[in-house]
Amino acid sequence: MKNEYLRRGRTAQKQKTREKILQAAHRLQHKGGEFTLEKVAERAGISRATIYRYYSNKDVLSAEAVLDMRTRSPEQILLDQKDGSLEEAFLGIQEYYNQLAQDNERAFRKYLSVLLDEDNQVNERGARRVRTLTGAMDKYEVPLSQEEKKKLVYLATLMMGIEALIVTRDVCRLDENESKEVLKWGLNTLLKGAFHQ
Repeated sequence: MKNEYLRRGRTAQKQKTREKILQAAHRLQHKGGEFTLEKVAERAGISRATIYRYYSNKDVLSAEAVLDMRTRSPEQILLDQKDGSLEEAFLGIQEYYNQLAQDNERAFRKYLSVLLDEDNQVNERGARRVRTLTGAMDKYEVPLSQEEKKKLVYLATLMMGIEALIVTRDVCRLDENESKEVLKWGLNTLLKGAFHQ
């Protein structure tokens, strides 16, 4: 998805359009046959110009759609975290995204490589981790300023998902269990520092 378009204007409407595009892409992938941006746009009920504002490359859309089908929505993830403390919610969210990354490592790596190959243009991604963590944060009374809450969400995001997996596995040479343990310890330490100063 293109950064400059999504950052301007009505973000909720743009997110809905993005979701319509991904749902149409899912249906086309499931059906088989030719997969083009034009066919996805037609299936989503949007114009060709609109789809090109979100995706300039069918490979990026295809790779993202595969992962989107395998990923629960932030709202679904938060339902599993409705009981307990904010710390427990953050750790549960981390566990979900780290397991998702491990279970779909090849698909995530392919997606990242397609993104990086697209004319050195970094596309906006779904930002599910940020939305999920922000949703959890909104449910609790937290003794932090709005700016501190945002920073905490951003830092917590660094400790989950495919990027964290790549660093702990490829750079640090940790196995799956060591990777999970280090990332959990890191998030726990961050939360203790933020809430128990």
